[in-house]
Amino acid sequence: MARLALLSVSNKTGIIDLARSLVEEFDFDLISSGGTAQALKDAGLPVTKVADYTGSPEILGGRVKTLHPRIHGGILARRDIPQDVTDLENNQIRPIDLVVVNLYPFEETIAKPGVTLSEAVEQIDIGGPAMLRASSKNFAHLTVLCDPVQYDEYLQELRQNNGEASLEFRQKAALKGFLHTASYDQAIASYLSGTQQYTLSGTQLQSLRYGENPHQSAAWYQTGTTPTGWTAATKLQGKELSYNNLVDLEAARRIIAEFNDIPAATIIKHTNPCGTALGNTVVEAYQKAFNADSVSAFGGIVALNRPIDAATANELTKTFLECVVALGCDAEAQEILAKKSNLRVLTLADLSSGAKDTVKAIAGGFLVQAADDAIADTSQWQVVTERQPTADELAELLFAWKVCKHVKSNAIVVTSDRTTVGVGAGQMNRVGSVKIALEQAEEKAKGAILASDGFFPFDDSVKTAAAAGITAIIQPGGSLRDQDSIKAANELGLVMVFTGVRHFLH
Repeated sequence: MARLALLSVSNKTGIIDLARSLVEEFDFDLISSGGTAQALKDAGLPVTKVADYTGSPEILGGRVKTLHPRIHGGILARRDIPQDVTDLENNQIRPIDLVVVNLYPFEETIAKPGVTLSEAVEQIDIGGPAMLRASSKNFAHLTVLCDPVQYDEYLQELRQNNGEASLEFRQKAALKGFLHTASYDQAIASYLSGTQQYTLSGTQLQSLRYGENPHQSAAWYQTGTTPTGWTAATKLQGKELSYNNLVDLEAARRIIAEFNDIPAATIIKHTNPCGTALGNTVVEAYQKAFNADSVSAFGGIVALNRPIDAATANELTKTFLECVVALGCDAEAQEILAKKSNLRVLTLADLSSGAKDTVKAIAGGFLVQAADDAIADTSQWQVVTERQPTADELAELLFAWKVCKHVKSNAIVVTSDRTTVGVGAGQMNRVGSVKIALEQAEEKAKGAILASDGFFPFDDSVKTAAAAGITAIIQPGGSLRDQDSIKAANELGLVMVFTGVRHFLH
């Protein structure tokens, strides 16, 4: 008798090709439900609807389809236990050898703006998780597949093992089934519990050579069932990504996501930007970012908000870099970059979408906060000095403020011509950060803009900035001694803008 496969998928990627191979190469009979059955029928494949197989119609608008003894008996039966085999025979139930199931798109649904609770609830799958759990439990006797990426591997198993999947493969597939349902249930629980419970789990993509240091173990996990962010990136070339690479790439992505309308480039070292710039072209933006601090750029992480072209690729190969990420990379650029075989080159179609929350582990638990994704709104800014900024100064202030947001606090950023010329990061006091940024800027500080992620509690930094040639300062404001800073700025002829928003980054 032909073997029986149950196919019921929300994501139909690859399902037709899999089904055709099952029927034509391995003599499977197919049963299926809903849209999957229709898709198989439209492809000219022989398929029996679950309702016809069970003798029970789909009811409640499709909420009940596969919850039936003929389905779950066929999945859960242990072929080596006589009573189970007898039960199948007495109830005219065929054993099911393959279950191919993936679940309603709950996470995709709740990610949509304005989704209602009732819309979300309707995307909570019941029959799918039941079949996944049942078939994963009984991996000793059948195979379960929940991801299209498994299809080719499963067919290869059959071809290499006389039409059978090995126990090792079945057990590995069962684990993936349990991980899939666990992640799915977690997403539902998190959504319904709101702020009362926060759960975090992921599926390991790969183990990493080590963490921040060689004595620390590390691994890379994917959250959810659909690849997003860096798990959706394409690595075109280069060595394996390290823990530090991924941390720096995320820092680079966050900065470059601030700029969409004009070509931009940023170079990251230890999560801080050593150079960020805008340009008329992506190669100009990169050259400006590189020249902002060419010493620190050595071994850096580069992010570009435009595809890499040949001119940019030539510039990228002139120094040692760890990683480059961009929206794309044309064929000529790939050929040029291939000369630096160790350089990791990634493309990520969506550089703007990041995590909604940030999580930090502490002893006995963890902290969760909303990501600092506030968009700078110049209409809410307050010019607190007598001198008003020119249009060009206002644009430079906005650029400096966007970059400063992503520098470790205490953060000071000095910019000119939409390019960072001095960065003071992570100092224990703001005066120290100001000193570092101005010393790095040197003569370029004359006529430049200074941004501070926090307010100035004293006027000393204002006077220091003015002495170096700074013409405008942007800061959150909010100090009890704001008037001291404003008074100093007025006396020295500076522009000072208060944003009303603080961007500490610890």
